[in-house]
Amino acid sequence: MPYTHASRRALVAKVKIAQKELAMDDDVYRAVLRRVTGKDSCAKMDVAELEKVCAEMAHLGFAAKSKPDIGRRPQRRSAADPMMRKIEALILDNGWSWNYAHGTAKRMFGVDRVEWLCGAHMHKLVAALQIAANRKKGKEA
Repeated sequence: MPYTHASRRALVAKVKIAQKELAMDDDVYRAVLRRVTGKDSCAKMDVAELEKVCAEMAHLGFAAKSKPDIGRRPQRRSAADPMMRKIEALILDNGWSWNYAHGTAKRMFGVDRVEWLCGAHMHKLVAALQIAANRKKGKEA
């Protein structure tokens, strides 16, 4: 399977993140690269060598973290974009998904999807999500 330039960049980024997470200084990092591939820079490596370095970083204790899967942001008219970004920020900060926001909109206004709300309802939804977030943080404290 041919690898794209983007997948190579992703592997380089993963190696760099592993270096940071494992708190490797530059000398130790380059020593690991040399030991695994014989090369001292990711720029000189092909995809197979980068995958070997990633495997070695995992062996050394690096565990890649995945982004939380909140789903895809619904498409909305550009005038509502700031409100959608605020809703998305509340969702991400609290570990919720877009389904949580859709369910809240359904309970509050009888509308199935957040993107179908009018401007006034979107403001009320943001307020409700902020109140729920404050309650959640209060319970955790």
